[in-house]
Amino acid sequence: MNPISPRVLLVRGMLAGLLAGLAAFLVAYVLGESKVDAAIAIEEAGHAAHDHGEEAAPVSRALQATAGLGTGTLLYGIALGGIAALVFCYALGRIGRFGPRVTALLVSGGLFVALNLVPFLKYPSNPPAVGDPDTVVRRTTLYVLMIALSALLSAAALILGRRLAPKLGNWNASIIASVAFVAAVAIAYASLPGINEVPADFPAALIWQFRLATLAIQATIWTTFGLAFGVLAERVLTPAAAPRATAQPAS
Repeated sequence: MNPISPRVLLVRGMLAGLLAGLAAFLVAYVLGESKVDAAIAIEEAGHAAHDHGEEAAPVSRALQATAGLGTGTLLYGIALGGIAALVFCYALGRIGRFGPRVTALLVSGGLFVALNLVPFLKYPSNPPAVGDPDTVVRRTTLYVLMIALSALLSAAALILGRRLAPKLGNWNASIIASVAFVAAVAIAYASLPGINEVPADFPAALIWQFRLATLAIQATIWTTFGLAFGVLAERVLTPAAAPRATAQPAS
C-alpha cells in the first residue's frame, strides 16, 4: 500500500463522517421525530393537569426537529469520523491481512458494538417524559462509565486475540477473545446498578419504538461511515495500476 500521513486519512474520515451524519439525520427525522413528538405530547398533557400557566419554549419544536437535529447529527458524524479514522490507522494490517474497505467495515462494526450497542443494552435511551430530573447526573455518569468500560474491554479483547493468534491461529484466538469480551461485559452489567424510571402509565410500545429508532440511527452512522470511508481510504492507500506500455520495442 502507499505510505501516507495519518492526516490524509483523518481528513477523509471526517468527510465520511459528514456523509454518515447526513444519513443519520434522514433516519432520525423519519423514524425518531414522530416518537419524540408523541412523548412530548404525553409530558405536556401531564403538566397541563397540574399547571394552568404555560411558558413558551425558547426554541420552537419545528426548529429543533430540522436545523437543530441536522446540526447535531452532522457535527456528531464528523467527530466520530475523525476518531474512527485514527482507529483505522492503527488497525490496518494489525487485525488481519484485509484491504482498506474490509478494515473500514470491521472498525465501524467494532466501534458500533463497543460505543453504542453494549452501553445501549445496559442503559437504553428513553424519550422525553421518562426519567427523574433529579437523577440526570447519576444516569449520565453511569452511561459514560459503561461506554468507557466497553471501550477498554474491547481493546483488551483485541490485544488478547493478537497475542493468542500465533499459538492458536486467528480463528481460535478470535473466538476466545470474543467469549472473554462477552463474559467481561456480563460482569460489568451485573456490577453496575440498573435504572428503571419509566412511569407505570407510559406506553411501552412508544418507549421501544423510540429506543429502536435511536439504535437504527447509530447503526446508520457506522454503516455509512464504513462504506464511505472504505472507498475514500482505498483510493489513497492502494497503488495505482502501472500503465501498460503501448510502444513496440525497436527491431
